[in-house]
Amino acid sequence: MSDYIVRATAANNQIRAFAATTKDMVETARAAHDTSPVATAALGRLMTGAAMMGVMMKGDKDVLTLQIKCSGPIGGLTVTADAKGRVKGYVNNPKVMLPANENGKLDVGGALDLGILSVIKDMGLKEPYVGQTELKTGEIGDDLTYYFASSEQVPSAVGLGVLMEKNNTVKQAGGFIIQLMPFAEEEVIEQLEKNLAEVTSVTEYLDQGYTPEMLLEKLLGNLELEITERTQTGFYCNCDKIRVGKVLLSLGEKELQEMIDEGKEIELNCHFCNSNYTFSVDELKELLELARR
Repeated sequence: MSDYIVRATAANNQIRAFAATTKDMVETARAAHDTSPVATAALGRLMTGAAMMGVMMKGDKDVLTLQIKCSGPIGGLTVTADAKGRVKGYVNNPKVMLPANENGKLDVGGALDLGILSVIKDMGLKEPYVGQTELKTGEIGDDLTYYFASSEQVPSAVGLGVLMEKNNTVKQAGGFIIQLMPFAEEEVIEQLEKNLAEVTSVTEYLDQGYTPEMLLEKLLGNLELEITERTQTGFYCNCDKIRVGKVLLSLGEKELQEMIDEGKEIELNCHFCNSNYTFSVDELKELLELARR
């Protein structure tokens, strides 16, 4: 499998960890939305984080949504993931362009600026769980780290990265999430902090050929690392003409009749995968019949 997530434990279950390689997923999103390099980096980081958070969920039908509303020129991002590692997402302004930041890197923090991160978990209950935190740096990994600590009270380290080729396709993408359990001992915490301090950049390791397993070995190898699961991940949108037709149906008889009266076919776009669906006047008439039943 090309893109995948590994789940692991360390220090006798005092640590749980996830690592992912997501190059193909992020490149699929880049191609679908024709995103600029900084928009690709922002969307890729959020999708990678969502992929790992998605497989943390227990129910097969559970859905996670990460949504960022921000004041920066990117305008905002929305990503959804499920427990099977399937992810989709989009940015509000895919063409945003910014100069490199002071480190010579893509300025994701500048593209987002101030804002709010919302984590929405739909687990089939009456109401979904919603956690919200302020963006701390806009670099997304830092913001998810802060979310876990403040909203879920789980001390975590989140590293996410996207590396671009000179032709603006995706060269590498991936990341890790490492979390301490409530019963973690002090010496385990100290060793983990030392290990994390030695890690500079996720994409540096990926570019050297590191797999998710090797990344976790680097981070947790001296803490009795045990890989427990491997899950495929990738870009997946479940839209089709029937689903989009239901959206039209929900508009009601009056709006459908107005569209029919105009005598033109209409085109609807899926935000998540940028697919377009065309409905002829005859198809609109069929939907109107359904709406009247």
